Amino acid sequence: MNIDKLINLTQDIELYEKGTGVMWTDEYISGQLLKAHIDSSNDLASRNGASIEQAVDWIAGEFGRSGGAVLDIGCGPGLYTERLAAKGYSVTGVDFSENSIEYAKNSAKEKQLNIEYFCMDYLMLDFHDKADLIIMIYCDFCVMSSSERDILLQNIYRALKPGGKFIFDVQNETAFKCAKDEKSWEFSSGGFWQAEPYLLLTSKQLYKERKIVLNQHIVIDEENECTTYHFWEHFYNEGDIKSILESNGFANVKSCGNFLINNEFRNENGITFYRVTK
Repeated sequence: MNIDKLINLTQDIELYEKGTGVMWTDEYISGQLLKAHIDSSNDLASRNGASIEQAVDWIAGEFGRSGGAVLDIGCGPGLYTERLAAKGYSVTGVDFSENSIEYAKNSAKEKQLNIEYFCMDYLMLDFHDKADLIIMIYCDFCVMSSSERDILLQNIYRALKPGGKFIFDVQNETAFKCAKDEKSWEFSSGGFWQAEPYLLLTSKQLYKERKIVLNQHIVIDEENECTTYHFWEHFYNEGDIKSILESNGFANVKSCGNFLINNEFRNENGITFYRVTK
């Protein structure tokens, strides 16, 4: 094992530097993610089933109308899209994971739900006046670089019909205050990251002045090959969100707090929902 190489991988990481692996397109890892998504008993990949039901009811109330076209960005295996379709909305889902989209399509077919799904990177979204409501749930808004975030917001703005609404959630400053630099390791004979044995080195690095955290995972296989996965997380206050959204053309930025309870994976007080209008 090249210790110097490992040290270099964990030091002086430039802001928004990409890892060498992409979990969403890795056939094995994306399959593991799908298993976690559809396990409604926990909050590891999606929120638990009770929280999703709460969120869908709240979204419908905030939307304030029956019927209409809804676009779910980062829809995963269709946990929100199916519930919204069952409420009578015309629903479209977009996700980067082929495994998740294939599962969502099959599930909708089995349940006889008319949902349109697209497997694509939402940074490449090119819909025009398609939706009355766009949702982006489970803090996906926080994982992009500032330039990616602005691209996404312009894509969302273009996809919304005039007067359409965008609902999303973020990690706030309360959550950031709870974050801290951490390092850990584990051996596995085969698990989440690959079916074969591996060593996993995990670290959390804070960029305090930017309110950003890097979650880095280094997977080392039996041949001493290293694959790195970088997950960047932003933390926003209401002023941040208002400035970002208004600079991208949105209006009526409304902070909605957090109505969810019993969320295991993230601090309940560390999540804030927002609703904005085109």
